[in-house]
Amino acid sequence: MQTLPPPPTRPLRILLTGGGTGGHVYPAVTVARTLRAHDTGSMIELLYVGSAGSLEERVAGQEGIAFTPVRTGKLRRASNPIHMINTANLRDAARVPLGVKDAMSIVKRFDPHAVLATGGYAAVPIGIAAETLRKPLLIHEQTVGMGLANRILARRANRVALSSEASLAHLPAGVKARALVTGNPVRPELAEGDRDKAAQALGWDGHRPDLPTVYVTGGAQGAQQINTLLAAVLPDVLARANIVHQCGPANVEAATAGAASLPEAERARYHVVPFLGAELPHVFALADVVVSRSGAGTLAELTALGKAGVLVPLMTSGGNEQVHNARHLADAGAAHALVGPDATPERLRGVLLDLLTDTEARVATAKAALTLGRPDAARDLTRVLLELAHRRA
Repeated sequence: MQTLPPPPTRPLRILLTGGGTGGHVYPAVTVARTLRAHDTGSMIELLYVGSAGSLEERVAGQEGIAFTPVRTGKLRRASNPIHMINTANLRDAARVPLGVKDAMSIVKRFDPHAVLATGGYAAVPIGIAAETLRKPLLIHEQTVGMGLANRILARRANRVALSSEASLAHLPAGVKARALVTGNPVRPELAEGDRDKAAQALGWDGHRPDLPTVYVTGGAQGAQQINTLLAAVLPDVLARANIVHQCGPANVEAATAGAASLPEAERARYHVVPFLGAELPHVFALADVVVSRSGAGTLAELTALGKAGVLVPLMTSGGNEQVHNARHLADAGAAHALVGPDATPERLRGVLLDLLTDTEARVATAKAALTLGRPDAARDLTRVLLELAHRRA
């Protein structure tokens, strides 16, 4: 395990970019937190660049990180290339050179010692500007297969950080020589949960400690597909387990109504929440099985924490990345993947009941997940970034 270089004794300016989804934003923010914890002399200045009115702008504000917007364009992909020729794509294509112009101005003005790009459309203009102006560029890929933005930037980057060894096979030879596997940064507070505090933190009186707990989540907004699948198997699963269901703010009423006909004792073991905040670390600590999508951030959390997962990938994710992610874990025995037509109530019921009734199988799946985890990913990615910055400082 390599440690971070000594805290800087002279000013360092670090530019962070990446956005559109939490999978791009939170790795950058976690690195920012690591940098700040390491910066004992207040020598590191951070700037986050992303789309105006975006998730990254909101999160940067919450973290107290200075933010500057850049104009971006979005490529709306389709299985048939002809369908990609549409008004929205043509309009956004015209924004790309404007974004590069913005980025050139921002990078010249901030004059970073190093740039970290974590993917998404906002990262492209900044990455191009960094290469043009000869600023050290580190890109980070969260998924097994490289996303479009990082494919564009990979040949321009000084270093290419990957979340998985399996990603190396997707790289051209020239890029592979500059690549290293750091893992995908996970918020450190997730590892600090206490399973004995979870029920109290949730205000959940019906939880039975003698039964395993299933945590079902579809992300901050919920996932209708997962909610529908769970509703179909709810009685069978509740007969053997507790369930925490993070269903999304718009779906609480429907989820609660779906359990109304259950016996009172089983209904009490089904706890519905719109979203999870400070309680999340405790819920992860409590969970024996997690049912979720298979975005890069989710997989990083499941493997870092060693949780048996049942993955229902979003089939419309860019580059089919969630399917690749889910199958990568399934092939390693670290999760069960319900992909496409396999995502049925019957299949979900069978997988969950197997995991809930066979403790050895559940523990084996969790241990396999843990072997894929990289809990030191934030530190390792920060180390590479600081090494690039120190070379220029």
